[in-house]
Amino acid sequence: MSSSRPPQDSTDPVDVSALAVNVTVPEALRWTDVRRGQEFTLSTLNIRLLPDGTLAAKAYGRPTAGGRGAYVSFPVPADRPELTALIAAAATRAGELWTGHRGPG
Repeated sequence: MSSSRPPQDSTDPVDVSALAVNVTVPEALRWTDVRRGQEFTLSTLNIRLLPDGTLAAKAYGRPTAGGRGAYVSFPVPADRPELTALIAAAATRAGELWTGHRGPG
């Protein structure tokens, strides 16, 4: 059986430029923020693993009033330890899932 991809040279590591996961914020941890006079409910985190091994996260949400508003990013509040814990737990879980991958489907 032939493969359509060339074999990986073990001396030339794969250049992974980014690792990111999206996580739904549980209802109890969601918060609101305002941008340009419009309130948004933040319900999703995008968590990235940076080259130095630390994590960075942005929160995303939609207008609280509903409608077809844009999906806008916001900083994650630094004074919310429960969000920091969610970020760490999500990164750990993502690592477990990546470790157990079964290759392309």
